[in-house]
Amino acid sequence: MSLPGKPSVAEHPMPSQLPTSARSLVAFFSRALLSFQSSNSKLSVICTAPPPHRDGVDHGQPEPVPPQSRPRTLIVLDSSFNPPTRAHLRLATSAIHDLAHEKGQRLGALRLLLLLSVNNADKAAKPAAFDKRLAMMWAFVRDLRRGLQDEPGLALEDTHGEALGVDLGLSTLPYFHDKSTALADSGFYSGYESGEGVGHTEQVFLVGYDTLLRIFNPKYYGPAESATQLDSAEASPMQNALGPFFNRARLRVTMRPGDEWGDADEQTAYLGNLLRAEGLSRAGGHKDWASRIEMVEGPKAEADIISSTHARAAARDRDLDKLGLMVTPEVKWWIEQGELYTE
Repeated sequence: MSLPGKPSVAEHPMPSQLPTSARSLVAFFSRALLSFQSSNSKLSVICTAPPPHRDGVDHGQPEPVPPQSRPRTLIVLDSSFNPPTRAHLRLATSAIHDLAHEKGQRLGALRLLLLLSVNNADKAAKPAAFDKRLAMMWAFVRDLRRGLQDEPGLALEDTHGEALGVDLGLSTLPYFHDKSTALADSGFYSGYESGEGVGHTEQVFLVGYDTLLRIFNPKYYGPAESATQLDSAEASPMQNALGPFFNRARLRVTMRPGDEWGDADEQTAYLGNLLRAEGLSRAGGHKDWASRIEMVEGPKAEADIISSTHARAAARDRDLDKLGLMVTPEVKWWIEQGELYTE
């Protein structure tokens, strides 16, 4: 399957003022993209960020480093990252904090995957090419580690000296349930140490309220079902698709107040109806899935709305103060130095 826009360094050169290491990083990600394209793979982990004590030091080309032992939880942040924003940071750090601090999981038993969707029909490969987005994601991980360090009750490494593993991946699959299956089948997170370990890795997909609406929209699973079909004992197309997904994965949904999706009360009301015993069944799903969906609060309605769209607008207008509110410092550097989103 070909990648939209067929990214390459030649088509999207970086300005000469970037340091050699930055240009080398973009070149690596460009080659990784072309390799992914030629492999016809649907999902691949292309590299692993260095552990925190090595962060900021040049250790050669990035490479994928599978975990030694199977992670207890794989946190998946799937996005177009165009660019990565402080909203992405909030989603990730909040989930890690809850799992490590409130639910007692070791950082070394967690893994975070930043998954770049490169075949989303609604989001073309512009204005930033995929290799530039991967470079920003790589930089974003350093800001993420700093954000974790600032979280109460968290440290960069746990008491066993283990750090959170962070991977960057690519996928052409359009739906979460297909990505979940591909991750489970890939074997990358199976671990290779002998001995007794975690039975299976639970996947936690971080999504916004708007994504939840799409996940439970029956149109993505086949023709609209009649009331008779919904009342029958036969599994619906949605149940066939999402049943295996919810057996291995959970959804962590962040509310996203705004004009497009309603205020917090409206979103809470919708989710309350959906997660009641019969709500999911009426939508074509299964009532048992409610226990696999976790709701968390998003930014306050009066807070500045942080989004990739607003970040691109700030970069286009060269409003560096606003850009700094939208993206993390390392990502901001890449946008400024690479003159991204200025056209």
